[in-house]
Amino acid sequence: MTFIKERQMYNPSSPYAQEFIDHEEILDSLQEAEKESRNPERVAQILEKAALLKGLTHREAAILMDCNDPALEEKIYALAASIKQRFYGNRIVLFAPLYLSNYCVNGCVYCPYHYKNKSIPRRKLSQEEIAAEVRALIRTGHKRLAVEAGEDPVNNPLEYILESIKTIYSVSEGGNSIRRVNVNIAATDVESYRKLKAAGIGTYILFQETYNREQYLKLHPTGPKSNYEWHTEAMDRAQEGGCDDVGIGVLFGLSGYRYELVGLLMHAEHLEARFGVGPHTISVPRICPAEDISVEDFKDALPDNIFRKLVAVLRVAVPYTGMIISTRESARMREQLLHCGISQISGGSRTSVGGYTTVERHDETAQFDIADTRPLDSVVRWLLENDHIPSFCTACYREGRTGDRFMSLCKSGKIGLCCTPNALMTLKEYLMDYASPETRAAGEALIEKSLADIPLERTREITVRHLKEIEEGARDFRF
Repeated sequence: MTFIKERQMYNPSSPYAQEFIDHEEILDSLQEAEKESRNPERVAQILEKAALLKGLTHREAAILMDCNDPALEEKIYALAASIKQRFYGNRIVLFAPLYLSNYCVNGCVYCPYHYKNKSIPRRKLSQEEIAAEVRALIRTGHKRLAVEAGEDPVNNPLEYILESIKTIYSVSEGGNSIRRVNVNIAATDVESYRKLKAAGIGTYILFQETYNREQYLKLHPTGPKSNYEWHTEAMDRAQEGGCDDVGIGVLFGLSGYRYELVGLLMHAEHLEARFGVGPHTISVPRICPAEDISVEDFKDALPDNIFRKLVAVLRVAVPYTGMIISTRESARMREQLLHCGISQISGGSRTSVGGYTTVERHDETAQFDIADTRPLDSVVRWLLENDHIPSFCTACYREGRTGDRFMSLCKSGKIGLCCTPNALMTLKEYLMDYASPETRAAGEALIEKSLADIPLERTREITVRHLKEIEEGARDFRF
């Protein structure tokens, strides 16, 4: 006798991937969206709900994504911009990736690090080389890094990652140092996450790549990453290991964007339902050219207009979450996305192993091609000229405002009471230590203008005093 297992119903509180990322629920959501998106009254109702700043369900977001009414689409963009301003102001957090090793045992078909690629040189940084890379990054003005490494238990064991984090935090250059290390490495076990937390990481980042299980298995034919459940449930283990700031994302273009949008939001809902804390960040990379990789091989690659709308819908759906865009995107595209809700960007990035310590661009070990190749000072000045505050702030992490403590402040709108002064003070440090004369002039003008945006008089007075002390050589003030 053959027994047919009954399909598990969608359950956002479940610890099992097949239940909190339920394929049938996604298909039902997309079918509903196709119908309801043609109803302007329903779309308007969803926008009214989103304006209350409480977020949207994955079904509601899918309806907005399918809406093709130009007037309503403009309302989506306007709402996304206002929500970003409400939660994050005009601050843009800056960071840089630091690639430790491109050794990898996985067979991911979209990544040049896949083990079958024999044309890419394999390289792993020694601790001395890591220290040199960190000094080079500090000299440009960076204060936060995202550590990246391929999955290889022999060449890149957890012990190597932990030692590398210790090295990064130990480096001082000109009296400055890296203040926050985020980590983007392969899914691991609870005990390993405990060790990462003890090492002082900020956010643990892991991209799902695609939530479509069938497509996931095709794209990850071999290696530890081929286990869909192990990978998808990684954030649960991270939370259990004490990593309460987690960052999720997909690589848009690997599967249909509508499916991925719903899956991504279901994952956010799951983290909220099970742990009371949604994702600290959501990253929105899309497939781009790289060594051994061609975009033409991916039929679901996103055009700019769809990508821009996707970012806006995500911002409306998860107002409290930081949203990240990397240098995969061009300066032109990044400027557009800043107005759709992006709150963090990389700048002056190298995606190659050892790329910050070479005079010429060093791309033969790069994971992907960089579209925005401007140095950090140019990125900072560009932000200033567009009335954004470039922020190098790491205060919340260092003050213990992580996980539910951060989210409660963010959702209540109180996070800005400390974020704006912290952004201004870290910008002042950058201007004093690293900026070109043109960037410094633009930054000083924006600081003076932005002081009026600090609502509490006492906080404003303390900020002004600290800004003066920074001019006199003091560093590292924070609220």
